[in-house]
Amino acid sequence: MPVALACPIVLTAAERERLKKMAYGHKTQHRLRCRAQIVLHAARGRPNARIAHETGLHLDTVRAWRGRFAHGGLSALADRKRSGRPARFTPVQIAGTKALACQLPAETGVPLSRWSCPELASELTSRGITDTISASTVRRWLREDVLKPWQYRSWIFITGPDFRPKAERVLDLYARTWEGEPLGANEYVISADEKTSIQARCRCHPTLAPGQARSMRVNHTYGRGGAVAYLAAYDVHRAQVFGRTEPMIRWAMIGIMVRRLTRGRPATRPGSRPLSRVNQ
Repeated sequence: MPVALACPIVLTAAERERLKKMAYGHKTQHRLRCRAQIVLHAARGRPNARIAHETGLHLDTVRAWRGRFAHGGLSALADRKRSGRPARFTPVQIAGTKALACQLPAETGVPLSRWSCPELASELTSRGITDTISASTVRRWLREDVLKPWQYRSWIFITGPDFRPKAERVLDLYARTWEGEPLGANEYVISADEKTSIQARCRCHPTLAPGQARSMRVNHTYGRGGAVAYLAAYDVHRAQVFGRTEPMIRWAMIGIMVRRLTRGRPATRPGSRPLSRVNQ
């Protein structure tokens, strides 16, 4: 019985360079590296048996990849498409899962505030939509349409009857306008707020630094230094912040802080508007 001759391999310069990168690249997958080495050996005119001996591969493997490259080139070294395992779930079941995730749990009679993947998997099984299904499978289906029923965004309805005029005044100030007139270069819009009852505490013993096989040690007991209020002011149009602490909150303290924030600025022009307060 005649022995089948090995397919002759002739490489171009570009193909040889590409195969060398595949055969000796550190990030190349192992199977692609072996296939590239087979082709490079074959291009030197070596027989299949010698290639199998030098690469440690089976003779049939060498023969198969040598023949595939001879008939298909570099693209033939990639894996062919495979049918894979038959699908376990139908498109109708997948669509039913996504439809259930887009409903509120309360609408379906489930005592939950929002869905999670394990809860969806359990509900799908109890309803008979699917057989036993894992939470990871449900998560993968939802990821296809960027569905995240476990996340939510909240909002609040404005109920104050005077919200609109208050908001208009604030928005006008951000636009450097007050009562229909533009603000001057030496007029300021200050946004101020306070944080009350900040307790000043200090540890009764110093903190010990960490060491070998020892974590940092912090004393549990502390001494109280009283409560203070923190005042902060923000110059809206100049993007500057100023803060200070006071023993209590008074409107006069806000004025002092505003004057300190505008210290060193051009003096207020004669006849300019006095300090006004707008509650947000």
